[in-house]
Amino acid sequence: MFIRFATVSPWAAVAVAALVAACLCAAILLILLKTGLAWRLATDLPNDRSLHVRPTPRVGGWGVAPVAVLAILSLAPDLWCAAVGGAFLAAVSQIDDRRGLPARVRFGAHLIAVIGFVVLYPASVPWWMLAVIVFLMLWVVNLYNFMDGADGLAGGMALFGFGGLAIAALLSPHPLPYLAPACASVAGAALGFLLFNFHPARIFLGDAGSISIGFFVGALGYWGWVHAAWPIWFPAMVFSPFITDASITLARRLLRGEKFWEAHREHYYQRMVRSGMGHAKTALTWYAVMATGIMVALIVLGYSRAVQWCVVAAWIVVLFLLGAAVDIRWHRFQSTRSEHSPGVSR
Repeated sequence: MFIRFATVSPWAAVAVAALVAACLCAAILLILLKTGLAWRLATDLPNDRSLHVRPTPRVGGWGVAPVAVLAILSLAPDLWCAAVGGAFLAAVSQIDDRRGLPARVRFGAHLIAVIGFVVLYPASVPWWMLAVIVFLMLWVVNLYNFMDGADGLAGGMALFGFGGLAIAALLSPHPLPYLAPACASVAGAALGFLLFNFHPARIFLGDAGSISIGFFVGALGYWGWVHAAWPIWFPAMVFSPFITDASITLARRLLRGEKFWEAHREHYYQRMVRSGMGHAKTALTWYAVMATGIMVALIVLGYSRAVQWCVVAAWIVVLFLLGAAVDIRWHRFQSTRSEHSPGVSR
């Protein structure tokens, strides 16, 4: 189904891989919508924690996950464990989407997939560093699920993020011929999903999509680092807007003694939507921030390690400042709404 890339240039191979994946994913999702299967597989019902107001199918994972798995198996057989892990998590998460699973079962599945991948492909680092990496990969798997709550956001982040990884794999002084098309295929699948998810969304990603994408972020990012395609900070900086938002929100909720796994509306992107920016403008703003971070990360790959880490630190500061600006806007919005609420003195 996916062409052999030995006869074409690496850049053309990446473009074709992304295009084929986008078409396949879009075709699957279109069929699910046209036949009505989308509504029977899994439907998200709005509640007081949601940003949407009407029932919407959660079937994005039915297009993204199988296409990404097929592409990785076809284009990067060395990464078969990433494909198997993604398929396993998509299957478990689909059961959770339809019937609901205890948190311990879901987390157990995440742990099996991540530890299995790292054990099969161990990096030449101390054991404690591998333990830290496992923890961070588990966090990435879950944060993608936490951040899947606004039209066009998670799909766009996957499109930009895996696109950035594909470009870095092509530009690497230690190129891996199969890594760039594999990353591009995940980006392409995200594009196919985004055609139906950008505001106003006709479908949502669902856990089957968000959990598997989060796993691919960790697995492909880790693989590229182990094989010297990019430094360890690169995939983290590529997906840093998602990581920063989810991490700060988690820290705040833990400090308040709240159950961080329960649904809420305290993420920066949720505050942006609720304070009047809306889904489309919020998504486009996030795209701009992520694209900027990716371009900066790609540029500094050619500099010394000291310069790279200084830029990473500076980018983190920029993200914190952007988060502070969102908080200021949110507090002003709440203050204005309070002033105009009935029964409140002015």
